[in-house]
Amino acid sequence: MEEKALYLKPPVWLPIVVALVAGGMYVTGKVVETRHMDQFTIAIQGSGKVSAVPDIATLNFGVQTGRQKTAAGAMKMLTDKMTAVIEAIETAGVEEKDIRTQYLNLNPAFDWNEGKRIDRGFEATQSLMVKVRDLDKISNVLDAAVRSGANQAGSVGFTIDDPEVIKEEARAEAIEDAKTKAQKLAADLGVSLGKMQGFWEETGYGGGPVMMRAEMMDAKGVGGGYGGSTAPPIPAGEQEVVVNVNITYKIKK
Repeated sequence: MEEKALYLKPPVWLPIVVALVAGGMYVTGKVVETRHMDQFTIAIQGSGKVSAVPDIATLNFGVQTGRQKTAAGAMKMLTDKMTAVIEAIETAGVEEKDIRTQYLNLNPAFDWNEGKRIDRGFEATQSLMVKVRDLDKISNVLDAAVRSGANQAGSVGFTIDDPEVIKEEARAEAIEDAKTKAQKLAADLGVSLGKMQGFWEETGYGGGPVMMRAEMMDAKGVGGGYGGSTAPPIPAGEQEVVVNVNITYKIKK
């Protein structure tokens, strides 16, 4: 039997395809490697702090009627007393736009005796939040409020009228702090900083309200000043605006 050999000649395009596939794998491998390197980042926290003297005082106080026979009677008493309080604090130098009601309540009053509810009428309460823009007038405003009938405990807080200006200064300090730390860390690692990848910010304000009690009501629920004395000096001091930032940078090879 005669043996025949079969020779297959590869197509001329086969080497080109093989080269392209191999080259593609090489290029793809390089792309994957580059992407992998680009995933490395440095995340750094920076902090900035700026101190400023508050220029606004916020006062909280109110009127409580005590138990009255009817709801109408309680509201009438509350209206009379609160009108007197508002007139007094306006006379002391507070503008109408800076006086705001925080809450207004009218509640039934009752006692319990051997498991039975005994109705005692109604009690009305109104609380004000007052802005004082001239800090030298704080004591006068408090004194005027209590003398005219405010008989609920209050508080004095201090704020900065336009905190954004101070906040911007603190933010700039925080960003510079984070950038300096990131550059130092990158130098220690032998790499360079790339573009910023992420930013996070948190702002805090120092200082809280000063709590004070204007007057304890008597047994009939009636208030009328606090012994003829004036409110003590209430220094505002300084407030700190603190901004913390977290900045993430890419690492360059």
